[in-house]
Amino acid sequence: MLKLGIPSKGRLMDKTFDWFGARGITLSRAGTEREYAGAVDGAEGLDLVLLSAGEIPRELAAGRIHMGVTGSDLVRDKLADWDRQVAELAPLGFGHADLIIAVPACWPDVDTLDDLDAAAAAFRRAHGHRLRIATKYHRLVRDFLTANGVADYQLVDSQGATEGTVKNLTAEAIADITSTGETLRANHLKILADGLVHQSQATLYAARAADWSDAATTLADLAPRLGFTAPRL
Repeated sequence: MLKLGIPSKGRLMDKTFDWFGARGITLSRAGTEREYAGAVDGAEGLDLVLLSAGEIPRELAAGRIHMGVTGSDLVRDKLADWDRQVAELAPLGFGHADLIIAVPACWPDVDTLDDLDAAAAAFRRAHGHRLRIATKYHRLVRDFLTANGVADYQLVDSQGATEGTVKNLTAEAIADITSTGETLRANHLKILADGLVHQSQATLYAARAADWSDAATTLADLAPRLGFTAPRL
């Protein structure tokens, strides 16, 4: 049996159900909204597992599910060397969001990463500690800033309302997901011109660590229906 992990609620679940439905596979929640059981119609050997989007990268890496749908940002942030742990099968065309670096709009001379690097150095000289960037995407943001030569900063964890951390004086800048930028503007923040860390969307992945001995045939059957070539796992 091939175990497929799907987000358990909200727009991501609904859109994922629609995506599979358009390809002749009906996925549905079994029971009440408080239950995490799923049902599958139209595909033999496929078992639906409902999980939070944030759990799916971990379950893929552990091999407890064979395939999973989650945001590409979550996979890249939660899994070191993510492409060695999962295979990207298909981008699904929804759940689009950009992970960006944003600073206060009142910083007139900070518009690029080079400007941020200079501002961070000046901030440390003036205040005796590193400029704080609030985010929940620590690996992605750290790797991005390192690759672009930004130093003298520290990442502070923010699991919600990241845009408000600057106003609340718990950070000087942020790295967060945005779709329209409206919340950033409402909180008087601006995106750096070259501050795009990652363009995320919902993506179907396969677990390299899973036991495929009883699921490889199902994967081979599903691949042409879902529009990808079955990878070597």
